Amino acid sequence: MHDSESTGRSSGFDWAVWKKLGPFLRPYRGKMAAVILLMILTSLCDLANPLLLRRAIDRFIVPGRLDGLWGYALAYLGVIAFSMLCVVVFCMAAIAVEMYVGRDLKRALFVHLQTLSLDYYNTTPVGRILARVMSDTDKIGTTVAWSTVDIVWSFLYVAGAFVVMAVLNWKLALLVLCIVPPIAVATVFFQRRILAVNRDIRAANSRITGAFNEGIGGARTSKVLVIERENEKEFRSLTDAMCRSSVKSAMLSAVYVPLMLIFGAAAVSIVAAKGGGMVLRGTLDFGTLSAFISYSLGIFEPIQQLARIFADFVSVQASIERVTDLLEREPLIRDTPEVEAKYGDAFRPKRENWEPLTGHIRFEDVTFRYPDGQENVLEHFNLDIPAGTNVAIVGETGAGKSTIVNLACRFFEPTGGRILIDGADCRARSQLWLHSNLGYVLQEPHLFSGTVRENIRYGRLDAADAEVEEAARLVRADRVAAKLPRGYDTDVGEGGDLLSTGEKQLISFARALLADPAIFVLDEATSSVDTETEQAIQSAIARLLEGRTSFIIAHRLSTIRHADIILVVNDGRIVERGTHAELMAARGAYWRLYTRQFEEEALDAAVPGK
Repeated sequence: MHDSESTGRSSGFDWAVWKKLGPFLRPYRGKMAAVILLMILTSLCDLANPLLLRRAIDRFIVPGRLDGLWGYALAYLGVIAFSMLCVVVFCMAAIAVEMYVGRDLKRALFVHLQTLSLDYYNTTPVGRILARVMSDTDKIGTTVAWSTVDIVWSFLYVAGAFVVMAVLNWKLALLVLCIVPPIAVATVFFQRRILAVNRDIRAANSRITGAFNEGIGGARTSKVLVIERENEKEFRSLTDAMCRSSVKSAMLSAVYVPLMLIFGAAAVSIVAAKGGGMVLRGTLDFGTLSAFISYSLGIFEPIQQLARIFADFVSVQASIERVTDLLEREPLIRDTPEVEAKYGDAFRPKRENWEPLTGHIRFEDVTFRYPDGQENVLEHFNLDIPAGTNVAIVGETGAGKSTIVNLACRFFEPTGGRILIDGADCRARSQLWLHSNLGYVLQEPHLFSGTVRENIRYGRLDAADAEVEEAARLVRADRVAAKLPRGYDTDVGEGGDLLSTGEKQLISFARALLADPAIFVLDEATSSVDTETEQAIQSAIARLLEGRTSFIIAHRLSTIRHADIILVVNDGRIVERGTHAELMAARGAYWRLYTRQFEEEALDAAVPGK
């Protein structure tokens, strides 16, 4: 299954997974080094405070004299002030690391998503992609920045405290050290379970994000079909699953944290009991006992913190796996290094090396199966389309019409055989070279957030306003702009939702026209345009397609009567080909499709209200 939610590769902390963050952390190693240095200084300040108090107790409090005490008090305050300064500076550095790493991960994912082939988007819900780009990257940035701070301070303080205690009284230090083995055993026991549960939580969160996306995007359809209750049941099931996993995670923490409390309390009790007896016997100074108690109480928080940090690390490891799995996903279709060296890629094109495209397309013994399919859609398919030919493709749903066009446009590549563009294997040329010469108008048009003018200008970004408006006029999209409150400068809404489907199609047609492509693809391009508008743009279409290779996938067969060649496709094979007149005279598959549709349209016209 594509894009699995749980990779299942590691059941514990895996350094190999974390090493993959190296390229994103390397630019900020200076800030990370500053954070670590400041945390070392902070931990040294925290270790020095009990020693200052020990000295003050033994030298002033126990003897009962105050001469010189203010000097120690000022030294203590100086250490505190220096520690606070370190905290302020490292917080600023850590915040910068958090923001920059999260930003860079989002940018890298967005850029990589632009390179992936259509198969990825066909098999991966949008919600899962959004969860990786937004939620996972934020969690990684936060953990890398702040958990690094906490783990450096906690580890140094605990290690330093044990060293100081060993120097002061090694026997008492060994008693405190006895809490380490049970803590280690508890950590090993819980960390595997924490990682597994947090993977479940991240997977559930991704599915919930997807359900939100579908629920909002499909709100209109849900209301028309009256499936609100079914949507609510499905969403309830998803949230219940995440709730169960979250409760399980909380329960593990609820057991783990009290264990740390018990071990910490045991350490303080041992110090108080054993150290108190040593003070009474005169073998231990009172100030040293005070320092031991301070350290024993002090190591309790960082040990807890280390446990929490480890839980965070094993939790965010699942996010790192998900993000890096996406970054490492190879596009199904990619140019060879030799092609990229000559033609460039989508982000660094070498247009000076691009040959002119005339549009001669030839399929040679092409067999094709979709990546997630079990059967061939095309088998030993052959087709020769001279440059400038207007090709109409008709057939029942699932016959293979869109597959032929997608292969010609190199949105997919043949499983067998080859496709030639202007006499050269399409794989010997850049994808961007071919796609830059395509004009594609979809049955379900997509507009970007922005104005009408901006959406048309996506066809050619350097087009002047006059060229944008001329393209709109030629396909009657100027009528759409004329009805809007701000004309061409009216915002179309997210995905063009403020416009009707027919209006969006007209704008997408103008966008494709502005690109002035060598190859045009009209995929049911007039299916959502009213009959009057369709008739108005048919003459424009005929004029605009003149001299260009074009593919028309048509539902209304009356719109393709003037095509140079009509292909009737069934089960991935061309069962008939010819002009409209030739196919009607043959009285075969095309004739049956045409007459049946003509009868249906005539019946619809005769029924009132249709």
